[in-house]
Amino acid sequence: MATPRVIVLRAPGTNCDEETAEAWRLAGARAETWHVGRLLEEPRTLDLFQILTIPGGFSYGDDLGAGRILAVHLARGLGDALRRFHDRGGLLMGICNGFQVLVRCGLLPGDDADGAATLATNDSGRFESRWVTLLPRPGISPFVDFDEPLDLPVAHGEGRFVTSDAKELDALDDAGRIVLKYADADLEPTQEYPANPNGSRLAAAGICDPSGRVFGLMPHPERFVSPLHHPRWTRLGDKLGAEGHGLKVFRGAVAALA
Repeated sequence: MATPRVIVLRAPGTNCDEETAEAWRLAGARAETWHVGRLLEEPRTLDLFQILTIPGGFSYGDDLGAGRILAVHLARGLGDALRRFHDRGGLLMGICNGFQVLVRCGLLPGDDADGAATLATNDSGRFESRWVTLLPRPGISPFVDFDEPLDLPVAHGEGRFVTSDAKELDALDDAGRIVLKYADADLEPTQEYPANPNGSRLAAAGICDPSGRVFGLMPHPERFVSPLHHPRWTRLGDKLGAEGHGLKVFRGAVAALA
C-alpha cells in the first residue's frame, strides 16, 4: 500500500497540531494539517485520507466545556463523512482535547453508548501537568500493538473518564477496550494520585471503540517521540531506547495500513 495519508484537524485554540503531524511523519506517514473550517467546506476530501487525528489544545477556548464546540461542528457538519471514513477502514485518534471531542460527539465509546460517557474535571480540582506511566493492553486497537509500559506527559483539567453507569466502564474493560491504564511504580493499574492524575476509575487513560479503529487518550504521545524529550534523559540514557515511547502509538497505526 502507498504511504498512508494523515489529516491533522486543527481549530482555534489547538496547540499540538504541528507536533502531531511531525510524529506521523517520523512514523512513516504523510501528514497534512487542516483547519476544521476547510474540511467543513469540503467534507468529501476526507475520502483522500486513511488516518484522521484530532490533536490536543483548547479548541475554541473550551468556552462551553472541553472540546464541546468542535464536537458539535464534527457531529453536525461532518457526521456523514466521518461515518463513511470509519466504514471504509479509516483510523481516527483523538489526543487530550481530541479525546474529549470524540467522546462529546459520540464517536467514543461507540456502540449504542451515545451520551453515556464524558471526561469530567480531575479529582484534584486543578489542571494537571506531569509525566505518567501507562500500561498498554494490545489486542483490539492498531494504535496499541505493543505490551511495554510507556512514559508520557499529561496536561489537562478535564481528564477523568466516567460513564453514566459504572457497569458500562466495567464492560469496556472486560472487552479489552481500555487499552491504556495509568500505572504506579510497581507497574500496576492505580487509582492513586498523582500516578493517576485525574481519578479515572479502572485507571482508564485511553479507550477504543469496538472496532479498535477509533482511539482516544488523555496523555500526549506526540510530546515524546525523541529520547531527548524525556525530563530525565541525561540519567536514563540508553534505557529510553532509540525513540521516544510515544512514537509506538503512531507506528502501530501506520503498520496496520501497510
